[in-house]
Amino acid sequence: MTVTGRTALISACGALFVGFVLPSWLGIVTVQLALLIAILCDLALAAPVRKLHFTRTGDTTVRLTGEAHTHLTLTNPSRRTLRAQIRDAWPPSSFHPASDVPASRHTVRISAAERRRLTTTLHPTRRGNHHAVRVTVRSYGPLGLAARQGSHHVPWTLRVLPPFTSRKHLPAKLARLRELDGRTSILTRGEGTEFDSLRDYTPGDDTRSIDWRATARRQNLAVRTWRPERDRRILLVLETGRTSAGRVGDIPRLDASMDAALLLGALAARAGDRVDLLAYDRRIRASVQGHTARDLLPALTDALAPLESELVEADARGLAATIHRRTPRRSLIVLFTGLDAAPVEEALLPVLPSLTQRNELIVAAVADARIEEMAAGRHTPQAVYAAAAAEQTRAARHRTADRLRHHGITVIDSTPTHLAPDLADAYLTLKSTGRL
Repeated sequence: MTVTGRTALISACGALFVGFVLPSWLGIVTVQLALLIAILCDLALAAPVRKLHFTRTGDTTVRLTGEAHTHLTLTNPSRRTLRAQIRDAWPPSSFHPASDVPASRHTVRISAAERRRLTTTLHPTRRGNHHAVRVTVRSYGPLGLAARQGSHHVPWTLRVLPPFTSRKHLPAKLARLRELDGRTSILTRGEGTEFDSLRDYTPGDDTRSIDWRATARRQNLAVRTWRPERDRRILLVLETGRTSAGRVGDIPRLDASMDAALLLGALAARAGDRVDLLAYDRRIRASVQGHTARDLLPALTDALAPLESELVEADARGLAATIHRRTPRRSLIVLFTGLDAAPVEEALLPVLPSLTQRNELIVAAVADARIEEMAAGRHTPQAVYAAAAAEQTRAARHRTADRLRHHGITVIDSTPTHLAPDLADAYLTLKSTGRL
C-alpha cells in the first residue's frame, strides 16, 4: 500500500470511530489533529538523510552495448533504522530503453551503524563519458506516513568505448598476414620489399624472381621469396566534419569509420608497423602517437570513445598541413571521409598533390546500402522515381571515386559491415605488392 493510501485509510477509520461519540465537526478536527501528530512523530523517527555516507566503486570502462556495474556503499551512521527508497541517477543513455524496471532504484532497510552495498547495472546506448548525476534518498518513518528526502553527489565516470564489431575479422586477416610473412607453409609469390629466402621454382612463379646466381650453383631453378617490410608508418585520419555525422542505417558514418580504423590499427600493429591516429575538422579533436603494439589498441579505443562529429565544414588545407607535420617520412595515410562531390572537388582535390607526392594514400568512405536497395526498386511509380534518384547518387559517387583514383589514390567505398574487412584487404595488398 502506498503512503497516500495508508494515510487515507487511517483518516477514514478515525472518522468512522469518532463519528458515533462526538459531533461531526469536532470529530473531523480530532481526526485531523491525530493524523497530524502521527505524521509529525513518524517524520521525527525517520532516519536523517544528510548524515548518510556514500562511496562508489565499480567498472570505469565498457564497450558500447555491453554491461557495466557500479556499486554504491551506503553507511547509516545514525541511531535510527533507515527505511528508504534510493535512486542512483544516471543520464538516460546509460540505460537500455527496453528496460521495464528502472535499474537505478533500490528499496533498503538498514539498521543503525550498518553498511550496505547497492549495485546499479548500466547498459549504455551511446559512446562517450557517462557521469553519475546524483543519489536521491527518501527516508520513511516506521509508519510510512512521512518521509525525509535529500540528495548526495557521489561522482563517478563510466567511459563507453566503441563496440569494435569488426574484431571478428581479425583472425582471418592475421592468418593472411602470416602467409605474407612466410611464417606458414604457404609462400607469397608477389614481391615484397625484404629478401627472405630461396626455394625451388614451381610452375606459375614470376620469372623475375629467379636468382640466376643461386641457380648456377644448383641443379634446379632457385626463386627468391620476399616478406613485407616492417616498421612502416601508418596515419589513420578521421575527418570529423558535418559529413561524418550522417547516419547510415542505425549508426553515424563516424562510428563505422572508427570500427574500420580499429581493425586496421590492430592488424598493422601485429604486422610490426607504427600506427598513429588523427581526428580533425577545423582543429585536432583526437590524437594518438608513439604507442607500442601492445598498448596501441587500448589507446585508440580510449581516444575514440568521446569523439563526436562537428557540424562544420572540414578545413582540408589545415588537415593537409597537420598531416605533413605528422609524417616526416614516407607513410601510408588512410583518410576516412565522404565521397560527396562538392566537398571532394572544392576542398580535397586541390591538396591531393601535396599528400600523394611522398605518401601512399587510401580514401575510405562509408556507402549507404539503402542506395543499392532503392536502385533495384521498380514495383511502384514511387519506387521508380526513388530508383532514378539512387542511380544518380551512385553515379556521382563513382565519378568522384574515379577522379581520386586518377591521382593514384586507393578508394574503398563500402557499406558499414564491409568497410573494415575491405580496408584491411587493401592494406594487405599494399604489403604484398611492396607499395608499403
